Amino acid sequence: MDKSRMNLDGFTVETLLFAAIKSEIESEKVYSSLAGRVRNAILADRLRFLADEEGKHRSILERIFQHLYPEKPMELPTDTPVPLPELSTTDELVPLTDVFQRAMEAETAARLFYSSLSERMESGDLQGTLRYLADMERGHYQILEMEKSHLERFEEMDAHIPFVHEGP
Repeated sequence: MDKSRMNLDGFTVETLLFAAIKSEIESEKVYSSLAGRVRNAILADRLRFLADEEGKHRSILERIFQHLYPEKPMELPTDTPVPLPELSTTDELVPLTDVFQRAMEAETAARLFYSSLSERMESGDLQGTLRYLADMERGHYQILEMEKSHLERFEEMDAHIPFVHEGP
């Protein structure tokens, strides 16, 4: 199987867009929740940045949906059949590095998803927009990867760094 694509055969573009919008909403919630729970002010800022980015992605996807289906109401399903990983922060005992690892996996899946969805679009503008979103997800992965690396070092030492691990 090609690791640079996600098999989206069997799904309508409408279903795929709903899945993407739902995924962006959930990711925004997770990053916002994490930002409120971490003690590191710089990390909290990065997580708020990621939450804002996910909100922007949702908005872009909603505009794409409205462009493709101007007469249809946007009714997101509770569940989606599209195989995108779910990201949650319900268990506060899970190490933050584990949450970041799952977030990195979700960002990778989102990148592959948008790249593959772009191939389903007839419009060059829509293809370009979805490729742009795929590139943004790659950037999110890199941010998470860097922060996870920092967290691993601090978890090993159980370190508290003055002026960094204090709120704004």
